[in-house]
Amino acid sequence: MLSQIFAPDWGILNSGDLNSDNLAIANHQQYVKMQYSRNREQQLSNSDRSRPANNSALGKAEDIPAALRDGAKTRSNIKQSASKPLTFAVAAIGLGVLVAGGVLMMATSRERTPTPIVSTNPSDPTPPTTATSQSSDTDNVLNHLPYAQAPEAELVSIGGNYRLRKTAAAKFQSMVAAARSSGVNITTISAFRSVEDQKRLFFGVGAERGQQPTKRAEVSAPPKYSEHHTGYAIDVGDSSVPATNLNQNFDTTPAYKWLKANAATYSFELSFPKDNIQKVSYEPWHWRFVGDINSLETFYKAHNLQNK
Repeated sequence: MLSQIFAPDWGILNSGDLNSDNLAIANHQQYVKMQYSRNREQQLSNSDRSRPANNSALGKAEDIPAALRDGAKTRSNIKQSASKPLTFAVAAIGLGVLVAGGVLMMATSRERTPTPIVSTNPSDPTPPTTATSQSSDTDNVLNHLPYAQAPEAELVSIGGNYRLRKTAAAKFQSMVAAARSSGVNITTISAFRSVEDQKRLFFGVGAERGQQPTKRAEVSAPPKYSEHHTGYAIDVGDSSVPATNLNQNFDTTPAYKWLKANAATYSFELSFPKDNIQKVSYEPWHWRFVGDINSLETFYKAHNLQNK
């Protein structure tokens, strides 16, 4: 026996209250309720089939309120806008690093460029080019420097067949006179020599003595490379001891000692002292005049060579 029947809108009817009319009404109400439920379920079922599943992108978007969806889009746009300057900044930094690396590599390459080595081996056929070597400004042949021949008009006699340039001749004669007044007799052995004279002296005498040019150059200059061409150089001896003429023991004579003490007063200097830089044999009898600008300019290469 039905004890209770639920009717939404009409309350609960107890079994005691039921009669034939009431029971019919209750059954009708129950039928309406069931029909309403089936219709409602059918509507919900049709609605679910007409839209995409909630796990799809559209379903998820529809489940999110419009205000929240717009807010998410706005935040995404803000992030993208904010990321653009950062992207440019990173690109600029990367470019700067590449440029700096290229500059550093170039600098390192320059630093690693090998420095040319200048050979100091005398047998090396490649001529050295450094400032401290004998280059084109100090050209020499067998350690002798080149000199131009003095003009004939500049040459004057100093007695006998010997000649010097005018200024050198005047000073030399004064020096000889001063030495004579001191009891020292300075004699002339050789003065100006032409290039032709030097050819005979260098090659002729060298052949007579069986000397190679390298050996001959130790005591005589090749033609065009003799100081005697200039008209400023002179070979002297001591008339009291002629055996010392053109010998290194001339430095033991009174004439040499007087010259060493007084020659500078008359602007004469020894051309080839001991251990000279030109490696020419020691010649205590060979002196040169350096008392005017022309003589200094004539011998400046020899001076420069000796000072290196």
